[in-house]
Amino acid sequence: MATTTPAPVEVGKDSRASASSRYGALARYLGIRFLLIIPTAWILVTVVFFLMRVLGDPISAALGGRLPADQIAERRAAAGYDRPILTQYWEYLTGLLRGDFGRASTNNVPISDVLITNGAATLELAFWALLVAFAVGVPLGFFAATHRDSFSDGTLRILAILFYAAPVFFVGMLLKLVFAVKLGWLPVAGRASTNVELALQNVSPKTNILLIDSFLYGDTGYTIDVLKHAVLPAVALGLLTAGVFLRLVRVNLLQTLQSGYVEAARARGVGARTVTRRHAFRNALIPVVTVMGLQIATLLGGAVLTETTFEWQGLGFQLARYLQARDFIAVQGIVTFLAIVVAVISFLTDAIVALIDPRVRF
Repeated sequence: MATTTPAPVEVGKDSRASASSRYGALARYLGIRFLLIIPTAWILVTVVFFLMRVLGDPISAALGGRLPADQIAERRAAAGYDRPILTQYWEYLTGLLRGDFGRASTNNVPISDVLITNGAATLELAFWALLVAFAVGVPLGFFAATHRDSFSDGTLRILAILFYAAPVFFVGMLLKLVFAVKLGWLPVAGRASTNVELALQNVSPKTNILLIDSFLYGDTGYTIDVLKHAVLPAVALGLLTAGVFLRLVRVNLLQTLQSGYVEAARARGVGARTVTRRHAFRNALIPVVTVMGLQIATLLGGAVLTETTFEWQGLGFQLARYLQARDFIAVQGIVTFLAIVVAVISFLTDAIVALIDPRVRF
């Protein structure tokens, strides 16, 4: 009687096909998400443009009552604000594609120059604030989850609510009062001392990020001065996001500790500390990365109040000054730029989550 030999299973080929399929799906997902930046940014830009026009044309809003009517009309015509609204809208969109965000009506400075100079300051503040948020929120969230329903857990949960609910400018003023005025440990305001800022103006190449510029200058004292000025603004803004991270890490770590693979690790005799730190904690951090993109938008919004409180001359500081001057051309340019930044960060966050979380399906 003849016997048949079963055909060998090509495991390696199947696994390669599966990996190829997943990478192809990932590439399609990221491609679609990247293309979605265009309509997202377009909608945001359109909303900002027409909302600014609800208040009238920017020239009249900024200079009305300061110049005679004939001079205002001349400036409106020169800037093109006497043209139909759709014509202005089309010219604004085509200008954005060339990197032209317009000129401030109060001082005639190109908005692109403001974005480069002051945007670097906001980027630096957002970096320090995120660092504070991670350093405070993640460890405290881990501690609260591992001490569930204890007194310390309840205290940290209340603290997280206070971090998130407390107004940034109020926290900033309290920090200034305690650590700058009463104790004298840290500077009251600014990004650096006056002599340091003047010296760093001559750095080449100039990045407008004072920490990097102080490194390029080569003076350790200047670097320490820059870091001391960054502490209070970073803490005031970072605690806002730290409250979100604290609650998020706590909730997700508690859920992860009850999952099946954690129970299986415990059944194999893996120690409780190893299970918590090596298995549960890593997966509990994935939602933090997801929310981080949304929190950057919150940080940019909070930067307006933080920079004004500490006279940190970033985009938020300039935005407040332009709002007071009713310079809606500059306000429109800055808000449009921030909207585009938020759309790009949202894409980058989705891409990072898709790469690090194998549970994501496309």
